[in-house]
Amino acid sequence: MTPNPALGVMFHWLGGLASGSFYVPYRGVKRWSWETYWLVGGFFSWIIAPWVLGTIMTNDLPAVLRETPGSTIFWCYFWGLLWGLGGLTFGLTMRYLGMSLGMAMVLGYCAAFGTLMPPIFDGVFGSSVLGTVSGRVILLGVAVCLGGIACAGKAGMSKEKEMSAADKQKVIKEFNLKKGVIVATFSGVMSACFSYGLRAGDPIKALTLRHGTTTLWQGLPVLVIVLLGGFTTNCIWCVALNIRNKSGHEYFSGGREPERAPMGWNYFFSALAGTTWYFQFFFYTMGETQMGRYKFSSWTLHMASIIIFSSLWGIGLHEWRGASTRTKMWLTAALVVLVASTMIVGYGNYLAVPAS
Repeated sequence: MTPNPALGVMFHWLGGLASGSFYVPYRGVKRWSWETYWLVGGFFSWIIAPWVLGTIMTNDLPAVLRETPGSTIFWCYFWGLLWGLGGLTFGLTMRYLGMSLGMAMVLGYCAAFGTLMPPIFDGVFGSSVLGTVSGRVILLGVAVCLGGIACAGKAGMSKEKEMSAADKQKVIKEFNLKKGVIVATFSGVMSACFSYGLRAGDPIKALTLRHGTTTLWQGLPVLVIVLLGGFTTNCIWCVALNIRNKSGHEYFSGGREPERAPMGWNYFFSALAGTTWYFQFFFYTMGETQMGRYKFSSWTLHMASIIIFSSLWGIGLHEWRGASTRTKMWLTAALVVLVASTMIVGYGNYLAVPAS
């Protein structure tokens, strides 16, 4: 199948929309502790959705996984475990910094490490990236993306200086810049491990293609293993918090009136959030198939599109209410630069597509 970078960019934008939107349904969860709704949503993100869609969209999923070498399973699961630490602390970042600033800081680290490390590890950074016009254009797009992320971070810091503590906590109840920066740094570096897990799953992609799966869906079986690793990390931590905070009863009982939790709605919103989260990588794997030999650039496109849509959600949810015109100009500049970065990366991939 001939790569189609324009289609790939569209898929990555859809993935970014899903990722930038997933946390919104959690706002509908009432009287549940964070660890409870995070684990319920994660069960849909990391177990149910990957298996259901993997089974529907690919051929012989159980057989493909049985035929996969043990070393491949191990590395996919291992990188998933490490990514799970990033995903776990990502949720804490949202609590401390909100969607706009939290996404920008985490994804800045994630974009740099997740995009550049795979070709460096593969030993092709010099020859296939620096040594080609298309590769250099893609690197320019990565640099522009990081510039856009820096603008988003600047907007967030400017907002933090301008707003009173009371104003911040009206829209972000647990706002804490110091804690948020520490957690966001750790989360961003560890979250990049997902990119390594997808690369480690290349043998699984080859196997599922041999079983008759179409090229577009070849990445779905890899998600089953990588996300299982992420689920393991998050499950251990959330259960530990349930025990420490004595919140385990929340899965089974809504409590007493008038503080009774709406159990049905809580499960619904958590399931909706979790399933929406999964679709970011559902579309990511589709977009990656369209990027040709520069598929590592998919990570930059993914990060940029997430920040764009999460920033728009932040605006819609009034996280920037009370900010000055200067701060809003920084945010606008971030969105414009990030859109430009996706166009540059897409063009770089287009240059690498052989003429028909």
